[in-house]
Amino acid sequence: MKARKTIVTIGGGTGQFTVLSGLKEFRKKFNFSLKAIVSMADDGGSTGRLRDELGVLPPGDIRQCLVALSESSLTMRKLFNWRFKRGSLAGHSLGNLFLSALEGMTGSLEKAIEEISSVFRIQGEVIPVTLEKIDLVAELNNSQIIYGEHNINTSKKIKKVGIKKLCLSHPARVNPKAKEAIEKADLIVIGPGNLYCSLIPNFLVKGIVESLEESPAKKILVVNLMNKIGHTDGFFIDDYLKIIEKYTFSRMIDIVIYNRKRPSPLLLEKYKKEGKPPKFRKVNGISAKFYGFNLLSGEIYQKDSADSIARSFVRHDPKKLVQAILKFL
Repeated sequence: MKARKTIVTIGGGTGQFTVLSGLKEFRKKFNFSLKAIVSMADDGGSTGRLRDELGVLPPGDIRQCLVALSESSLTMRKLFNWRFKRGSLAGHSLGNLFLSALEGMTGSLEKAIEEISSVFRIQGEVIPVTLEKIDLVAELNNSQIIYGEHNINTSKKIKKVGIKKLCLSHPARVNPKAKEAIEKADLIVIGPGNLYCSLIPNFLVKGIVESLEESPAKKILVVNLMNKIGHTDGFFIDDYLKIIEKYTFSRMIDIVIYNRKRPSPLLLEKYKKEGKPPKFRKVNGISAKFYGFNLLSGEIYQKDSADSIARSFVRHDPKKLVQAILKFL
């Protein structure tokens, strides 16, 4: 019997939810274990309110990963993502409240995740990239500072002047479990996800980049389907790779996976406020290999009316994306 391999994902938000949802379905067939390293910079919506009011670590992206890896009933998974629509709890998801309550009761987000993983039959491991409280900070090209992931995500000033650099509010150490997962991985998948607000914050945690450089695992970058207005306007596929290399100080990415199926004109027109799909171009001097697939979902995402966060409506098909990723396992 072949030795069981390990796939590690790095990211946050709905992009990581998508890739984990797909990988879970192929886990037994291809005999691999799953570990998800999750950004801890989120401070918007329900997560931001809980951070401010209770002083907890951000539960939102952790919750999405737990739901993605759960083998509980569909009703239980929907319940964990359920958002209250009225009253003082309006906008909060039950899962966020549950995680924050367990963190308070056990004294640790890690212990809270362990408890929920047992109850919800989680097929894998969900790992916060750091256990320290952090905030994302952006310095713009005009020297202006924007504090907080949500403010950076929604800023209209970035499009005008651009981001000079991202950093954390203070140095943060890598979660030892995240470091170990990376060092023992056979395949590491970065993205898809909000480039500046979901992916880059992971690389700003001290010890992550060093672990990635030392890991013998093959490393894959999954490029977003759409450029984000105000952040990645006019980006080509290779521009995403260049930004990752800027913050990892290396050319560690082996493979870049991108979508080559253009969304329908109707879909592009309906959601033109999201931006445009990044295009592929041949560029010399890049060591990573680029592979294009049809990764587009035929379904249109229906946003929860109680969710205050702006989210993309054009999404990856989990099955198509994972079939592309597993070609390189």
